[in-house]
Amino acid sequence: MVLSRARILIALIKLTGKLSLRRAQRMGSALGALVARLPGRARTVTAVNLAIAFPELPAAQRRELLHASLRHTGQVVLEIPLIWEWPVQRCLELVREIDGEDLLQQAVDNGKGVLLLAPHLGNWELCGLYFSSRYRMAALYSPPSLPDFEDYMTRVRGRMGSELVRGDRRGLARLIGLLRNGEVAGILPDQSPRGAGSAYAPFFGMEVRTMTLVSRLLQKSGATPLMTVCERLPDAAGFRLVIRTCEAGMADPDPVVATTALNRSVEACVRRIPEQYQWEYKRFRHRPRGEADPYRVDRSCR
Repeated sequence: MVLSRARILIALIKLTGKLSLRRAQRMGSALGALVARLPGRARTVTAVNLAIAFPELPAAQRRELLHASLRHTGQVVLEIPLIWEWPVQRCLELVREIDGEDLLQQAVDNGKGVLLLAPHLGNWELCGLYFSSRYRMAALYSPPSLPDFEDYMTRVRGRMGSELVRGDRRGLARLIGLLRNGEVAGILPDQSPRGAGSAYAPFFGMEVRTMTLVSRLLQKSGATPLMTVCERLPDAAGFRLVIRTCEAGMADPDPVVATTALNRSVEACVRRIPEQYQWEYKRFRHRPRGEADPYRVDRSCR
């Protein structure tokens, strides 16, 4: 019998999920170091992104940041199977420090919904698991390209009762209803949207297509937006969960004002620990009409 790609992937995740955090991070770091040394898409895109985001850095420092970033990306790739396969309590024990949870608790105590914005920084999967263990929570997701993988993914992410909501019209209506009822919802805010539902706003100094979904959710629900990051601590010591307020204007009816506030909020988090951001993603690919695609221009910092 030929196994589907989804079943092979799940088997690999379950196998990797038997590792310790230290072993997973060491293996992930080694994988990322290898990717940083070999020609390939991840290295090239990371180099372009860092040249855009940190033009003031000498080339040598950007190279160091490139290698550090890809090592951290390798670590998160090997950490996610642990978060999905370890017992929940063992995962929660990885959160060694919490900074700013009073901001979230205050909003919940006031009866307002809370929209948690978790960029691709540190270990965002652990963010979702932690908050679903403390609050009644929903999380927006996009169905994976492998349909047979979706059931597994939603099951492991929903182990603590988190409601997984598809990013379609029905799912968004459900999310708005939950936020209006004072519940907590989570979303990854730093993806480049396709088609409608976007505006152009600066991110690290470059105008890029940015989702207006966050502002629409806030306008229709009256929820409080908060940024959150699960920062990786050195030497496999675990993670620091950080919660911060957002830039003013994120719920503004003007989509440019709102998306500018969103990007500034994400950028502030990234600048704290830029090595832990997923710079291999083509965040700057969708530009205003007539503007050049930076990934087709040689801006390498190698």
